[in-house]
Amino acid sequence: MVTVQAGQDLGSGVVLRPDVVVTNQHVVGTQREVTIAYADGARSPGTVLATDTITDLAVVRTDRKNLPVPQYRNDLPRPGERALAIGSPLGFENSVTAGIISGLHREIPGSAGQTQSLVDLIQTDASISPGNSGGALLDTQGRVVGINEAYIPPAAGAVSLGFAIPSATVTDIADQLLTKGTATHPYLGISLGRLTPDIQQKLGVHTDHGALVLGIDQSGPAAASGIRTGDVITEFAGTPIRSVEDLLAALRHTQPGQKVPATLIRADTSQSVTLTIGSRTG
Repeated sequence: MVTVQAGQDLGSGVVLRPDVVVTNQHVVGTQREVTIAYADGARSPGTVLATDTITDLAVVRTDRKNLPVPQYRNDLPRPGERALAIGSPLGFENSVTAGIISGLHREIPGSAGQTQSLVDLIQTDASISPGNSGGALLDTQGRVVGINEAYIPPAAGAVSLGFAIPSATVTDIADQLLTKGTATHPYLGISLGRLTPDIQQKLGVHTDHGALVLGIDQSGPAAASGIRTGDVITEFAGTPIRSVEDLLAALRHTQPGQKVPATLIRADTSQSVTLTIGSRTG
């Protein structure tokens, strides 16, 4: 684990390769040159190679070439597993807090994530504070299960509510950034909401689960497939969809250009459509 200083801002980072650190995009901001502080007390300059605003990740090359690389765990942890968050909260370098994995496939809106909406996150009750961003979320074997991303502050009525980007997402996006300088993401072209009892009644649907389509990008894949505002998606790529989080998680496992079947409820009638997954870059 390292500390990343970008101008006056302080965050954390995790070694990805012997000379590369991964951190959050909101930690480095628009800076191209940062300072990296190491556990042995040494400091060196770092160069921001590329960033991705969609996942809020950034890769930084350091002057040191032999940094030890931790093991990244690419399968998701289970809710209830113990978790350790490492970072530099409020400038206290290499601080460790403990908790559990509280949930998976979470979404936080742009106002909470400081950027646009962030999706498919790990939720933890291990204490995450300003300065923890970009640090490691570890399991009890010391493997990186995620990169700490954000927390909901107590002023918003939350207690011990933090989020991390899963390791599988981190390694995938970081590898793309290092190879191409950008990252490509699957895209449907819809905005989603929760299917509440009131909305069920207004739409006249009897299903109590699914992802509600709130808006459509008319030039996107969903519109081309015939999906409309007010539709409720109940299955996607062979995966039952009970919530917005289910759909976001299923989308993460598709590739641009892939043809995917979906089932939706419209006016209480089940319909099947086929979507061609689009792409967007961050």
